[in-house]
Amino acid sequence: MIHRGNWILEEQIMYTSRPGDPGIDRKYEEALIEAETHMGQVHPARVAGEEIHARETFTVWSPIGKTLKTGVFQQCGMAETEAAILAANETYDDWSHTPWETRCAFIDEAADRLEEEYYHLAALITLECAKTRNESLAEVGEAVALLRYHSTVIRDNDGFLRSMPADTETDRYESVMRPFGAWAVISPFNFPLVLGAGAAAAALITGNTVIMKPASATPLSMLTFCRILEDVGIPTGAANCITGSGLAFGKAVSQSPGIAGLTFTGSRDAGTWLRQEFTTHQPYPKPVILELGSKNPCIVTAQADLKKAVEGVIRGAFGFSGQKCSATSRVYIEQPIFHTFVEMLTDQAARCTFGDPRQKGIFMGPLIDSAAKERFDAAVASVSAAGGYILLGGRSFYGTETQGAYFAEPTIVTGIPHDHPVMKNELFVPLVALATFTGIEEGIRLANDTEFGLTAGIFSEKPEEVEEFFSHIRFGVCYANRKDGATTGGWPEYQSFGGWKGSGSTGRGVGGPYYLLSYMREQAQTRLAK
Repeated sequence: MIHRGNWILEEQIMYTSRPGDPGIDRKYEEALIEAETHMGQVHPARVAGEEIHARETFTVWSPIGKTLKTGVFQQCGMAETEAAILAANETYDDWSHTPWETRCAFIDEAADRLEEEYYHLAALITLECAKTRNESLAEVGEAVALLRYHSTVIRDNDGFLRSMPADTETDRYESVMRPFGAWAVISPFNFPLVLGAGAAAAALITGNTVIMKPASATPLSMLTFCRILEDVGIPTGAANCITGSGLAFGKAVSQSPGIAGLTFTGSRDAGTWLRQEFTTHQPYPKPVILELGSKNPCIVTAQADLKKAVEGVIRGAFGFSGQKCSATSRVYIEQPIFHTFVEMLTDQAARCTFGDPRQKGIFMGPLIDSAAKERFDAAVASVSAAGGYILLGGRSFYGTETQGAYFAEPTIVTGIPHDHPVMKNELFVPLVALATFTGIEEGIRLANDTEFGLTAGIFSEKPEEVEEFFSHIRFGVCYANRKDGATTGGWPEYQSFGGWKGSGSTGRGVGGPYYLLSYMREQAQTRLAK
């Protein structure tokens, strides 16, 4: 296995619920050993509390290596998906009329169970998507926090029931937020637990029932979450989990009148297709929550703390090998400091450790699959073809040395046109492109010149530049001087996480005070005295 570089960042378990636990590494490693003994098993889908076996199955191999089988999963088709939709609709009336206090209690208990299985779930995440231990531990902590925050929002708003002004003392006018029905939740590979669990819990706590569909590369975390929901006593049929082809599932739910709404997290192309498919086949408009990719910029001005900026860009661009919708992929550096910044950035990035993500001290693990490696190789080749410069990295690895895993070096490029595909398209690989600007206005203009709008960052110690950035940047999640990740990171209640423009559809961020409103519709209730 590869171990290049020797750069180990400061402690990265920044937001887990147990940073002071002296046994955190030991407990994680014990859980990892235990989880590996159960890898390769056959996993049924889950519908109405029952194990479902489809006619066909598919095998998933861990991106860590081709000798590590994640498991065998059900290739669910139309029959299994329709059964899940039917179960969700049959349970909907009872669940939607369950008092909101009771629904909150169920989600709180599910959060408690996630915390009890903290290390086990972190180990699963590492094994199925090759996330490093620190990233995996943080994801479980985020899932726990997100579920608890959903409950907090419901309680703080008294179940979203508001009294309205009435004509007389005996009349009663109320505004009530009500659920929609059976909700489909399609989640991505890169955050296999928190993005699926967070959306499913949001749908459930607001009174909807759910059919979950995890990414085929990483189905194990969401199957485990579905089991946890069943274990805490959520009514049979309220939570279901289907595995198999994303395309087949997307077509099935789009064409089913029994689906009341859907949440999709993934690429813009897939999300755009799904919304069109759903809108075309449904008998009337229904809610679609899209949480899509981006091409995230960072601005580094001449007034920046360059040490802080370098660390922020490295974390943002190369954490989880760039496989985040929030990854830093464009950096605009003010002309006078460009060469100094590049020298510092390449020096530090060259020290990044990458290898087996199960090992302590590894900063970058392998890519998710061969398609990611091919995408990386094509991007590097296109930079060279355009006359650009590879300042660092540019190589990918696959073979016996990597035990069948696909690796890519942290790569820094420059000298390509502003409209080059590497500057415009989301890549989901560890590659960041650098360019220069003159004056904060030009930096912001270049950053905004994209169809995407998820995350953006700035490094400047000048308050006026920071305020100029926040006033004019057209992205949903914005950071100033964040060395823990120039454009990445976020925590429920502290930062909502949602995209503008081509990166999202609702304008309401996950983990923020308005997110749950996307899963409900308003009903005006008027009770008049005789």
